[in-house]
Amino acid sequence: MSRKLFGTDGVRGQANSWPMTAELALKLGAAAGRYFRQDGKNGHRVVIGKDTRLSCYMLENALTAGLTSTGMNVLLLGPVPTPAVGFLTRSMRADLGIMISASHNPATDNGIKFFGPDGFKLSDEAESEIEAILAAEAQLAAPLEIGRARRIDDGLGRYVEYAKTTLPRGARLGGLKVVIDCANGAAYKAAPEVLWELGAEVIPLGVTPNGTNINQGVGSTAPKTAAETVVAHGADLGICLDGDADRVILIDEHGQVADGDQLMALLAARWGADGRLNAGTLVATVMSNLGLERFLQGQGLHLERTAVGDRYVVERMRAQGLNLGGEQSGHIVMTDYATTGDGLIAGLQFLLAMAETGQPASALTRQFEPVPQKLQNVRYAAGQVPMEAASVVAAIAEAEAQLVGRGRLLIRKSGTEPLVRVMAECEDPGLLDTIVAGLVAEIEAAL
Repeated sequence: MSRKLFGTDGVRGQANSWPMTAELALKLGAAAGRYFRQDGKNGHRVVIGKDTRLSCYMLENALTAGLTSTGMNVLLLGPVPTPAVGFLTRSMRADLGIMISASHNPATDNGIKFFGPDGFKLSDEAESEIEAILAAEAQLAAPLEIGRARRIDDGLGRYVEYAKTTLPRGARLGGLKVVIDCANGAAYKAAPEVLWELGAEVIPLGVTPNGTNINQGVGSTAPKTAAETVVAHGADLGICLDGDADRVILIDEHGQVADGDQLMALLAARWGADGRLNAGTLVATVMSNLGLERFLQGQGLHLERTAVGDRYVVERMRAQGLNLGGEQSGHIVMTDYATTGDGLIAGLQFLLAMAETGQPASALTRQFEPVPQKLQNVRYAAGQVPMEAASVVAAIAEAEAQLVGRGRLLIRKSGTEPLVRVMAECEDPGLLDTIVAGLVAEIEAAL
């Protein structure tokens, strides 16, 4: 069964435009409620978290109405990180978890992500069934079986306490000065509190959300301010989260930015040396740098690649019993601790490495020398199919031939935005620039 509504990370779009309307959210909530109440029993529950976007109020209320109309009981968490929803869905014995967030996208966008009772994101098959129920219109509950809704005041506190337990008992971060950039998003309370309670000196950024400033000049997609703050304050590390705190980008003491590949390399090497890396394997996507793959081979470890999207990383990890994976963009998935990417807990693991080794961030964030990589996005309008143009197909074939033995090429449509992403890697920077520029020009000409 095909999916039309769901993308690689739930349903996403511009707020107050299809599919991110109150009407669609209500129907989607009703469809999800009916899917999880197929046994006809009462007492089913769903937890709902959100980030700090203005439109979250609208979507939260609409989802609640739809879910309760089919007999689901709704527990409202308020602003919490996406990984907190995964954790609390399982902890609170809920049948379903929902996060309202568009992650790193601007405040004008929003999205809805679903988690199953095990705390993991729903499978493609489950999402397809929910779409089918939505298309047929969900059966509503009898008047006396309508669900209830209540706010949970201590949900964030439960997550804060859990995050601290992911470090060894007695571990403290005293003596470390940390800039934590929360992107004016979902972790604006939790992340500084966790770091402070563990003993770090905390310099917070992006902790004054107003509904419209999420990811605006701050966070993992805009680390410049955090980098400048690290240098200005003489901090040991900068941790940049995105709007829903499921990804992280690190900044060393010199203000240099390190992506998810470098953090995965560090964790894989440490866990591998300790015998903690299941099957000696790290799972990453096709976007991860070729240098990471070579580094792991040198450590006697293996890299397993998947399609882009942390959900596909997690699916491969679960299928093969693996416990570490992620994306270059900063989703770091550690199933020993979390069911999805968790930027805060990943940052804690890096701080633990600093505390245990005594090495500065600059040493730990440079595990391998990346192969030169270039990524450019081409935006297209609805109805356009530039990838199908004969000229584009021919240009891709020619570029692939040029890169044989020297690098690799990856061209794909974004799963969350109307973009064609052109990515290439090559030891020859000049050839790399030529290939990417040529492909971008061909795609733009086909629009």
